[in-house]
Amino acid sequence: MEKTLVSISELRVSLPSDGGLIFPVDGVSLEILEGETLGLVGESGCGKSMTSMALMGLLPRPHGKIAAGSIKFKDRELVGLGTDEMMKIRGKDISMIFQDPMTSLNPVYTAGDQIVEAILAHQKMSRAEARKISVAMLGKVGIPSPEKRADAYPHLLSGGMRQRVMIAMALVLRPELLIADEPTTALDVTIQAQILHLIEDLKRDSKMSVLLITHNMGLVAENADRIAVMYAGRILEEAATEDFFGAPSHPYSRGLLDSIPRIRGEDRELRAIPGMVPALWDLPPGCKFSGRCSQKQERCVLEEPPFFMVSDNHKVRCWLFSERGRTC
Repeated sequence: MEKTLVSISELRVSLPSDGGLIFPVDGVSLEILEGETLGLVGESGCGKSMTSMALMGLLPRPHGKIAAGSIKFKDRELVGLGTDEMMKIRGKDISMIFQDPMTSLNPVYTAGDQIVEAILAHQKMSRAEARKISVAMLGKVGIPSPEKRADAYPHLLSGGMRQRVMIAMALVLRPELLIADEPTTALDVTIQAQILHLIEDLKRDSKMSVLLITHNMGLVAENADRIAVMYAGRILEEAATEDFFGAPSHPYSRGLLDSIPRIRGEDRELRAIPGMVPALWDLPPGCKFSGRCSQKQERCVLEEPPFFMVSDNHKVRCWLFSERGRTC
């Protein structure tokens, strides 16, 4: 059986607002298995990145807090760990590629020096040895003339090269989990494909797990083993990729898939999901998607649904499945 690498249980993240505390992550439970890619999808602002920040111990300070729940990495509880303990894990065991390669690198250090610092933070060796490893890693992620590029400052590199530097920095210590938060944002489609193929190749070589965070359904269709759909801080559906695209169950999931532009056939109309994501300080009772759902029932606006099992590897938080699916 596949082992669970990360187990997130009933996670709640709180932030202050003018109207009191808000919960951008509210009751999220997820598992990431060893060697798999889990795609976490949803509209901007649904809580995807905040979930990853909680996992990395990088919630905005001093106000961002884990209000409840558990995050276990290889059965070790991460919630409540001190800063020094999290720093030992972060980068070495769990690494992250952040959304924007243009601003994620320090502009006053060369690409090579930034990778060297990541190495020296976790391993005892000379700077010269770390330099050799960093240059080799730049070559491994497909940067031409890595010795030369190691001495380049970020502003001298293209967007695709900066993203490759970020990947090199994230993978140089061979983490067991890579969090890729919108790893292809602002990159052209050719570079997007190269970056994703690179992550997949490195994943296969090192047998690491990947949490792929995106709003691009095409990316998860090609790269994820399982998919979790997030909305207003909650997981609404979770399934194996093949099951999800074969039979999306939640009305929100179907809306996301229907909104993908099509170029074949006569039906080229862009179908947007009506309405807006509700504000976190003014969430409706019941199902949080009910205000935008064309299939809502009276029960939907009064009572939030639990998860129902559609099949062994497919669960959905929707009252439409209350009669045919067992709760979980």
